[in-house]
Amino acid sequence: MARVFMKGCEAIAEAATRAGCRFFAGYPITPQNEIPEYFARRMPEVDGVFVQGESEVASVNMLYGAVQTGTRSMSSSSSTGISLYSEGISYCASARLPIVYVNVGRGGPGIGAIKPAQQDYKQATKASGNGGFEMIVLSPSTVQEAVDMTYEAFDLAERDMNPVLILTDGVIGTMMEPVELPPMKTPEEIAAMKEARKPVSAVGHNPEEQVRILPGGVGSSFEPVNIAAAELYKSWVEKDVRVEEYMVDDAEIILTAYGISARIAKVAIKELRAEGIKAGLIRPIALHPFPYKSYGNLNFDQVKGILDVEMSIPAQMVWDVDHAVHGRCPIKECLRSGGEIMTKEKVLNAARELAKEVL
Repeated sequence: MARVFMKGCEAIAEAATRAGCRFFAGYPITPQNEIPEYFARRMPEVDGVFVQGESEVASVNMLYGAVQTGTRSMSSSSSTGISLYSEGISYCASARLPIVYVNVGRGGPGIGAIKPAQQDYKQATKASGNGGFEMIVLSPSTVQEAVDMTYEAFDLAERDMNPVLILTDGVIGTMMEPVELPPMKTPEEIAAMKEARKPVSAVGHNPEEQVRILPGGVGSSFEPVNIAAAELYKSWVEKDVRVEEYMVDDAEIILTAYGISARIAKVAIKELRAEGIKAGLIRPIALHPFPYKSYGNLNFDQVKGILDVEMSIPAQMVWDVDHAVHGRCPIKECLRSGGEIMTKEKVLNAARELAKEVL
């Protein structure tokens, strides 16, 4: 298929449409505004529904209702808006609803800055709402990856009957790149997917049949539900860890980053190698489940230091990196924050300093 030139946010929306998404509710916030804008035009073209909610809270609750009809449903926001989604996402996790949502990250905390950032890592991977639920969290470093992850996210959500989050940033969301779009789901495929969801949907039932709105029912014990969810989360460690290891085999220092920061770090590694510094990259593609083994299995007789590269102050992913490394080598940080974008020069300088200290 021929490639087309698309902005990240618009490519995400088109990929979702092609995956069979036929309901979108959202509220404007920079830098994800092109997602609802695109859906506002695209949904009527495919007999779908677009709703601009009066708020993020309204939008996420519309999502809760729409997915109960068996319709592939999606929403998006940015950072501070995602905070307002927390209650609704936890409700969807409780009811085991296969929603997909996107966070196009901006600077924070609070209103923060409208420019790109990676300051929502802990929120996405550790505390997206109450009750300790977990989600698969995917993080693209190119617009093509954003397309592919969005298209697959609906399948993952329905496989597990659980929310899935695409965590990206304002750089990926607003940059334009050539992408190859996936095939459009046919009306027959969409009807079949909806039919398959009938046993756990709020449509297509006789009045006397029980519909699963809340697992276990109101007032009953949620412990069996939580036990089943915990088993699901454990299964991800074996089948859903996604990681890129770049020039790691002979590396003496390891750069680690995700999203746009990883893309910048990879360019820096090529220059470091030209200078004689054997650098490699570990890039978590899925931020949850986290690729702990990629760090734990490093040869620490060879690897003398790790540089954590994030657009967040304080660093957040470094907590998971440190948990995996267990003090077997020093971990330094290269950070930007509040909407300031990581640069190749900053990564190069931090890597050179680390090399001087440990090599």
